[in-house]
Formats: sequence, structure tokens, C-alpha cells
Amino acid sequence: MSKQSSSADVAFISALAELLNKNELTEISVKREYGEADSLDVRVVKQSTVVQMAQAAPVHYAAAPAAAAVAPAAAVTANEDPAQHPGAVTSPMVGTCYMAAEPGAAPFATVGMAVSEGQTVLIIEAMKTMNHIPAPRAGTVKRILVTDGTAVEFGAPLMIIE
Repeated sequence: MSKQSSSADVAFISALAELLNKNELTEISVKREYGEADSLDVRVVKQSTVVQMAQAAPVHYAAAPAAAAVAPAAAVTANEDPAQHPGAVTSPMVGTCYMAAEPGAAPFATVGMAVSEGQTVLIIEAMKTMNHIPAPRAGTVKRILVTDGTAVEFGAPLMIIE
């Protein structure tokens, strides 16, 4: 922390927080130098309970007529965290999520579809490798939380199977 702690530092930190929110960032870190032996290190982090997923570049798969049932579930409310749902299937890696094996093919899973344990429910492409994501349990797909071509992060909820 700076030896010259002042209202200017408080204003600087407030401006960083505004910048964080305005640009939808989750973290920002800055070092402000006042001289050789005096500086201010600031790290502002925004914690969120709602998982946000960025839409990747254009979707690679063409929509098939049956793909209308693949639409993601309604928006998640702030009080509900799909990752905490006992039937949540979460992403084991960072990558791009695909709902079908190839463009124009039928999706692996749709809302209301019964799946068996180990059945492929989607694919995550990571480092040019297609990783089949199996259903962790048998059940019915209640919600699909991602869309085809969406970038996903490790631990992000992908779908709910009950």
C-alpha cells in the first residue's frame, strides 16, 4: 500500500471497480508507481454465483429440424445455481461444446430424452481433440444449459439429468 494514501487512491480504486463492471470483467490488477520505494498494488475481483458462458464464434453445426428441442432452458435466476443441482453434468475441461457428432446430425441429447449411464450426451473440443462427455447416471434430460458451439469452462454446468 502506498505511503501517500489519499482520496486520489480511493478514487482510483473506485474507477477500477467501475471499469470492471462496465467491461464485464471478473478481475483486474494494477500496480501504480509513486517513486522508487512507493507504490500501490490493487487487485479488484468480482465474485458471481451465476455461471456466465461466452458465445463462441459462429456455430459450426447447421440446425436440423429436430434441433428445435435442443434450445437451452429458460434463463437461470440469481437464486438458482445449476452447478449445485444434484443432477448437474459439469464440464470436465475448458473447450467448445457441440451437441451433435457432425454438422446436420441429430443431437446426442434433447430435453425430455431418456439417457443411460455412460451414453454420450455431448462433445467438448479441446486442443483439436473431440472429447465425448458421458452421462454420469441414467435418467431423463431435464435442462440443457449450453448451446451448440458455446465455449465452456472447467466445472461449468452443461445439462441437468434427473
